[in-house]
Amino acid sequence: MSTPEKFLQMGIAIALFIALMSAILLLSSRFKNRSGERLQAAAFLLPAVLLVAFGLLYPALKTIYQSLFDSFGTNFVGTENYQTIITNPDLLVVLRNTLFWVLLTPLLATFIGLIYAVLVDGSRFEKQAKALVFLPMAISLVGATIIWKFVYAYRDNDVTLADGSNPAQIGLLNAMLDGVGLPTFQFLTSPPWNTFFLIVILIWIQAGFAMVILSASIKAIPEDIIEAARLDGVSGVKMFRHITVPSIRPALIVVLTTISIATLKVFDIVQTVGGQFDTSVLAYEFYRQFFVANNQGLATALATVIFVLVIPIIFYNVRQFRRLEAR
Repeated sequence: MSTPEKFLQMGIAIALFIALMSAILLLSSRFKNRSGERLQAAAFLLPAVLLVAFGLLYPALKTIYQSLFDSFGTNFVGTENYQTIITNPDLLVVLRNTLFWVLLTPLLATFIGLIYAVLVDGSRFEKQAKALVFLPMAISLVGATIIWKFVYAYRDNDVTLADGSNPAQIGLLNAMLDGVGLPTFQFLTSPPWNTFFLIVILIWIQAGFAMVILSASIKAIPEDIIEAARLDGVSGVKMFRHITVPSIRPALIVVLTTISIATLKVFDIVQTVGGQFDTSVLAYEFYRQFFVANNQGLATALATVIFVLVIPIIFYNVRQFRRLEAR
């Protein structure tokens, strides 16, 4: 299809959309009573409902259905794929790694973002300090992982070069260890520690997001509350514990749940380092089973597990948003 034809199709689609919305507004305007208002509301909600049904609900149900079949999607196997997930040793490592990611990343990223927001709040170089921490958010996960691969780079000290010397460490961390006389370490190939070093990459990125949201919440704390606390002799850690944290609790929950959802979907970081040496997580394992191992049943079962794990976090997040709006 040529470019002019694509523009023609896009123009036709826009014209149809405008015609449809105009027809809805014209018909609904003829009904001035309560029934007309309901008809108008239903007419505007219908496209969104259809998009959710065909774009989210149908694929979700289809994925759950396919997870009950074998690798070729032809023979019904019931819950066999799910039993494989909780019994296969390799997949148990995947579940363990996912648990580490979900537990550590939201907590540490939020904690670092909160402490940083409190420390730089009102300081002389607040804007520059916030920009420095927020900067990693502008980098893609693949780019960030490549940066940290250089930080974690390792060269075997037992190898001897032609001139009789040992190869110099080009990785920042191993160069520092080598410089102070400590043994070097293979950060990306030593399980289970390599999983924690990958988690550091996502914390490095998400801490900036947490800092921005929490900093805005801290600045929104009413000044009279802070002044009243100071008059009562509250300051320092007590101010942080009894005034700051309770005042920004809704924002803390939103940040924690948002990062938790992002962590469950983490794929790029593991993919960039190859997914080897027991570093795989659910999202990466889904990709590997579907596109590399051609095991459709197990892959869709893994996708269903991710879907089930995300649902309660989303409901909890929506509930907190409603409470926040009700205040």
